[in-house]
Amino acid sequence: MSIRSDQQINVKGLSCPMPVIKTRQAMNGLHEGQVLEVQATDQGSLADLKAWAESVGNQYIGVLKKNGVLFHYLRKCGGENEKEKTFQPTIANEAILERAANGSLILDVREEAEYAFGHIEGAKSIPLGELEERMNELDPNQEILVICHTGTRSDLAAKKLVEKGFKKVWNVLPGMCAWNGPLIKKI
Repeated sequence: MSIRSDQQINVKGLSCPMPVIKTRQAMNGLHEGQVLEVQATDQGSLADLKAWAESVGNQYIGVLKKNGVLFHYLRKCGGENEKEKTFQPTIANEAILERAANGSLILDVREEAEYAFGHIEGAKSIPLGELEERMNELDPNQEILVICHTGTRSDLAAKKLVEKGFKKVWNVLPGMCAWNGPLIKKI
């Protein structure tokens, strides 16, 4: 099946946050109602692009999989070049272990494989794509420190949690890409 799109971009071989960054740039060049096809190989893009589109008011139409490539379709909605709002508050990597020792939950929203190859001790793994259906595993009254690789997925996850009534949510920056502490591996 072929789906008509007004523009196509190739982000194959790129991982978070690059598919979102490249998609954002391409969407800025489209007019309202136009459709963008994003060709990706990063499985994380399944959750990332959908969450990003929803967070800025664009429509995530869906995804097709063919020969290991994900073909995402997004429709431009809203005003021209809408400005994204980043989630506040944020917290630095260096502060999270002390907070966790005092009862805060470190929520790792990276993909399962990323988590398995190295995560912070005690962190709970809920990939961004599963967050909606697994929110019942989280205490809305507990302070939650959301972390990913670079701060992009955690930004989207933090916004989602607050939308669902969670009050004490922090986005950890810059995330696991700059983590200098000990790592636990599940492999």
